[in-house]
Amino acid sequence: MTYHVPVMVREVLDALRVRPDGRYLDGTAGGGGHAEAIAARLSERGRLVALDRDEEAVAAAAARLAPYGDRVVLAKSAFSRMEEVVRDLGLGTGSFDGVLLDLGVSSRQVDDPLRGFSFQKEGPLDMRMDRGQPTTARDLVNGAEERELAAIFRDLGDEPRAARIAREIVRRRAEGPIETTTDLVKAVEAAVGPRGARSHHPATRVFQALRIAVNREVEELNEGLGAAFRLLAPGGRLAVIAFHSGEDRAVKRFMRDREGRCACPPEVPICVCGRKPELREVRRGGVTAGEDEVRANPRARSARLRIAERIPG
Repeated sequence: MTYHVPVMVREVLDALRVRPDGRYLDGTAGGGGHAEAIAARLSERGRLVALDRDEEAVAAAAARLAPYGDRVVLAKSAFSRMEEVVRDLGLGTGSFDGVLLDLGVSSRQVDDPLRGFSFQKEGPLDMRMDRGQPTTARDLVNGAEERELAAIFRDLGDEPRAARIAREIVRRRAEGPIETTTDLVKAVEAAVGPRGARSHHPATRVFQALRIAVNREVEELNEGLGAAFRLLAPGGRLAVIAFHSGEDRAVKRFMRDREGRCACPPEVPICVCGRKPELREVRRGGVTAGEDEVRANPRARSARLRIAERIPG
């Protein structure tokens, strides 16, 4: 059984320009789909470091990558800690030819009711990618103040009715804790009404926002992008797949900030800011999945791959 169907595999391989003796890092191995495609192109001199913070994903990837032997090193770790993992392996910073990050939640995690990621399946309000961490979605829903909940839904989920939903959650939990995904869906529907003719379920953004908050995905992404840049060798490439606009904006901003554009005020005739280009975005606007892939895997529809190359110097 396939753990998770990776998106844009061919595009990722092209983006990273995988060569047989190269050194690569997959910071979000999942079930090992992208990692296997990279490993298949490596010779005995090549190396792939693959990470994931979900122990189930690591186990699935280990089975899938076993045929590649010493070419692949697999570790349970958040990608924000990739530099620490690389140091422990005795590999140097600035020595990788490519780093891949495939953001968001895997289809396997969404499909398992016990993980609590989906509003379509009843299960405990968990949503942890790493089940060793202490804070769950239940903790946030039942413990955060109304103002904090509203900020989570608004800032991380772009939910326009965040205050109304937060108010209803606080009212309901005063009568007893909100324990399951179904309990939370009922609270959202009580606040804003059922789905009706809407294209998306009213709980979609709330669940997305809670998942991002529980897993510190904004902080992870910011820390991970910086770490990935520092691991790249001159000419090495960073490839990032994002599935929603907030993630994609953060990736775009990171890449553009390191393009070294002059930050001097317009009235200054000569550049004095001293900014130098560190990255070059390979394709403006990124890459999206083709029609055939979207038909075969609808999840690919919202994916956007951005690619940047480290500039020597």
